[in-house]
Amino acid sequence: MVKNLGIYKTAALAPRVTVAAPEKNADTALAMLKKAAAQGVQLSVLPELHLSAYTCADLFHQDMLVIGCEHALERMLRELKNTDMVWVIGLPVRIGDALYNCAAVCQSGKILGLVPKTYLPNYQEYYEKRWFVSGGSVPYQTIRFCGQDVPFGAQLFKFGEMVLGVELCEDVWVPVPPSSLLCLGGANVIANLSASNELVSKNDYRRGLISRQSGGCIAGYIYASAGVGESTTDMVFSGACTIAENGSVLAENERFEQEGGFVTGCIDVQKLMAERRKNGSFHDNAVQLGVKPLPVVEGTLPMLHEEQIDRIWDPTPFVPGDPRTMEARCKEIFAIQSCGLAKRLSHTGLTKAVIGISGGLDSTLALLVAAEAMKRLGLPAENILAVTMPGFGTTDRTYYNALELIHSLGATLMEIDIRPACIQHMQDIGQDPDVHDITYENTQARQRTYLLMDLANKNGGILVGTGDLSELAMGWCTYNGDHMSMYGVNASVPKTLVRHLVSYVAGISDERTGKVLQAVLDTPVSPELLPPDENGQIQQKTEDTIGPYELHDFFLYHFLRFGCTTEKLQFLAERAFAGKYDSATVAKWLSTFLRRFFISQFKRSCVPDSPKVGSVSVSPRGDWRMPSDADRSAFWL
Repeated sequence: MVKNLGIYKTAALAPRVTVAAPEKNADTALAMLKKAAAQGVQLSVLPELHLSAYTCADLFHQDMLVIGCEHALERMLRELKNTDMVWVIGLPVRIGDALYNCAAVCQSGKILGLVPKTYLPNYQEYYEKRWFVSGGSVPYQTIRFCGQDVPFGAQLFKFGEMVLGVELCEDVWVPVPPSSLLCLGGANVIANLSASNELVSKNDYRRGLISRQSGGCIAGYIYASAGVGESTTDMVFSGACTIAENGSVLAENERFEQEGGFVTGCIDVQKLMAERRKNGSFHDNAVQLGVKPLPVVEGTLPMLHEEQIDRIWDPTPFVPGDPRTMEARCKEIFAIQSCGLAKRLSHTGLTKAVIGISGGLDSTLALLVAAEAMKRLGLPAENILAVTMPGFGTTDRTYYNALELIHSLGATLMEIDIRPACIQHMQDIGQDPDVHDITYENTQARQRTYLLMDLANKNGGILVGTGDLSELAMGWCTYNGDHMSMYGVNASVPKTLVRHLVSYVAGISDERTGKVLQAVLDTPVSPELLPPDENGQIQQKTEDTIGPYELHDFFLYHFLRFGCTTEKLQFLAERAFAGKYDSATVAKWLSTFLRRFFISQFKRSCVPDSPKVGSVSVSPRGDWRMPSDADRSAFWL
């Protein structure tokens, strides 16, 4: 199936090379290009000077070598004339009495343009100025090459949403690479044709350089370096191939492969454009540097079939998969939360915190944050008034977990049974207590908040909110109930991450606290506003009602961070959760997410202050400003 997902399949290729043998090098390049085309690749990048080999040295002064490269390229153009794939290959190009190290951008039998290398290394093992002239100051022009009129110079190549810019090897190693200016001028994908030799630890640096440049440019970056077969007189080349996107490496090969390097990666151009639209500094930078429009060669590419997209999407984008990274992430977030609360307490001159403790994940995390904040301020844990408020749905499991947690942390315990007050309130408003509707549920949530607010006033403290990012996004909170507090420590933490934060603290806590935290982690997520079942077990499970939080957090991340369309959200989720949720299930909960997200903005428009901890937030003072009555029909499945 073909959909406009803004995803382009690219390849970095490093065929085996023979020094000074253009026809042989054309053969190895053709074999890899045909393989790439068969896999649905839309853009392939080959190394610098591949047709000649990079290590020809003074043979570059020989006309037969330069002419041979032109003839080899002509043959490649003929053999690939029926291929829609764009391919970029390096070769020497002579114009008058000057020789240039160039990249030829080709498609369907035509050379779309020639881009000369700007920066020629002439130090240590490199001495390119001995043979080549920099193309940095050469005016844009049309030359005759391979029997075609070909644009020559700095330029961009536009294929639908993908705008390609080209630089060569050393270009990316200078303080202000051409790719930076190309991207400020409109490019969103960069091809780098390289011949980078191998030295101890150089690969790590080079990989980081590629990743950083893709991040700074908010672009895709395809890097293909000279492969095995180059001369080893003074250097060794490995055929290093890397594809990166906005600071992350999507694909890389095992170096020193005897048959050459071959990697593919699907670059999400729509995602890159969404990031740029939100980043005003990106465009200000172009104005500040006086970046002028570049010539643009326009072409077309067939849209990618879904089955040809081989990219894997992380089903838990808020949660790192690597345990070490996960631990570091949790440590940092926990510090942000506790420092935020400590600052709010010190600013107000208050020394007490009031928290409602249910025995669930969110209130547990909030209590842990409060305990850490007290440590940072040099205050005793007993300054935390931890209030447990049993209601109609409270189970023994959560109740005793709450009590044990409060005791283990040394907080001050207070218990208030809210049932009598709720029954009185329902009598006052004419609500039948046997009708378990939304009024029945919200009466309990608001009664708890009413008590907590007054207790904060009475004890000279602030009420710490416990609600998380996922609940705010879905509107799964009672307006002016658990929706409200004086400082919300969890409001920027998604539900899928709350669990890991609690687990992290369990791992660094004493045995007693760690044991009760594990008990909390093993408890189903529930607001406990409906009575338990006949066995005293939790009857009201949140995910049975609104859907799996892992799906909703996935939708939230891609919808807010990258502005994904509904069609794309469906596709990404199907890929990320393949084998776990079928298409119909994803569509059902995506509809639920979009409906709840739109109708719940009024709750998010007046949330309390809270610390931002990640790249996604719904604070109306920060990342997300939205009218509460926005129509959702254009976003509907």
